[in-house]
Amino acid sequence: MKVALEKVFPMPSTADVAWQFLQNIEGIGNCMPGAKITERVDEKNYKGTVTVKVGPATMSFKGTVEVKDIDVGTRTLRIIGKGSDTTGTSGASMDLVATVQATGQTCELVGKSEVAMNGKAAAFGGRMMDTIAEQILKQFSANFASQVLALQAHEAAPAPTHAELNSLALLWAIIRDWFRSIFFSKST
Repeated sequence: MKVALEKVFPMPSTADVAWQFLQNIEGIGNCMPGAKITERVDEKNYKGTVTVKVGPATMSFKGTVEVKDIDVGTRTLRIIGKGSDTTGTSGASMDLVATVQATGQTCELVGKSEVAMNGKAAAFGGRMMDTIAEQILKQFSANFASQVLALQAHEAAPAPTHAELNSLALLWAIIRDWFRSIFFSKST
């Protein structure tokens, strides 16, 4: 199963500050709910873990992140992530292109990614994966924004506010999307 995502997040900092932080792979890894960079192999390769807990179900992945390209001129970063769950029954890969675009005194973080999942992870289905991804990205962008604000103010960056996926917000989003699908399917 593949899910394509394209999101734009307004950032409360200059483009230069956001670009500086975007190149900090360990830093942006810590902004992702449930993710952790566990080892820097070399300048472009990292090892890490991602854990997503949805109600009583927990999925833990171990994998690698490779920085494929950094384009300073366009403030664009491309990374490839691959991993498998700790039981070996699921796998996931991600191809992400992130760009920082100036919007006057502030900027936007633009992300385009394709995530492929197989095994038990793919059993969630496309609609649920979209909802989970939406919640993860919402928390990521809030954490990223707090980091760039602190960097711009030359302060010590606060720890990300959500170390794991907010299950309550996810559950609410799933219920909301389910109700929307009922009402939209009846109106067509």
